[in-house]
Amino acid sequence: MSEQQDASSVRLALTGRRILVTRAPRQASQLAEQLSALGATPILIPTIEIAPPASFAALDAALTALSSFDLVAFTSANAVEAFQQRAQLLELTPAPRRIAVVGPATARAVDAIRLHADVVPPTFTAESLANTIVQTVLPEVPGARILLVLAEQAPTTLASALADAGARVTIAAAYSNHVPQVSLAAVAALFADSSNYPDAVTFTSASTAGNLIALLEAAGLSLPATTVRASIGPITSRALAGLGLPPHLEAAEPTIASLVEALAAHFHANSRQKLY
Repeated sequence: MSEQQDASSVRLALTGRRILVTRAPRQASQLAEQLSALGATPILIPTIEIAPPASFAALDAALTALSSFDLVAFTSANAVEAFQQRAQLLELTPAPRRIAVVGPATARAVDAIRLHADVVPPTFTAESLANTIVQTVLPEVPGARILLVLAEQAPTTLASALADAGARVTIAAAYSNHVPQVSLAAVAALFADSSNYPDAVTFTSASTAGNLIALLEAAGLSLPATTVRASIGPITSRALAGLGLPPHLEAAEPTIASLVEALAAHFHANSRQKLY
């Protein structure tokens, strides 16, 4: 088989596959569209809901004193959007000295509000972002004041690494992640009958993993071993492993396109094994 034929067969490997998409509703379309383009049937059941944090006090205070920070770091596109919305509400025009982002999707969100990401890590994780800031920003500005704009329930990994390196860190919660209770009935219906199980489930954050398991447990169910667990990256994979459900596959890069490619490659490899 030629390389071109093999590439085509990989793309066809998702044809007819039913894939559960667990992203928040307004973020699910990109993944669903890419899966559909390869012949898969996406099943959209959000296990995460974006909501305001318990308080905007820290973010509001940071926005009004933004010029005092040497760097503003965003850990998600949601953080960027919430930051901009809050600034508009306060009638402020944010102009950070420097901006750091965790990856390309967050960088695109920064571009969308007409700002520019100055620091992007080589690997799109909080650990890599921390290392990049420590190696590139702190040598230039020892004791730099860094504002972290993130989810209310975000891990302390980034903040702790920066503080340990001598940065003066301010944390501002921009949004909160919740389990959407309206998804309980849909999850229960999908996993109640083995004949209806999806072929795979995609996890695009640690929250989507923990929340799906919480919904299943609330329904008195568990995630079937036969359903392929697809992780977008190392942080999500660690969350799944911590739940006793290590992923069957992990995207080469933590992007939607890479996740879809990994799914197609996985099912292609499995189909080839069954032929021999």
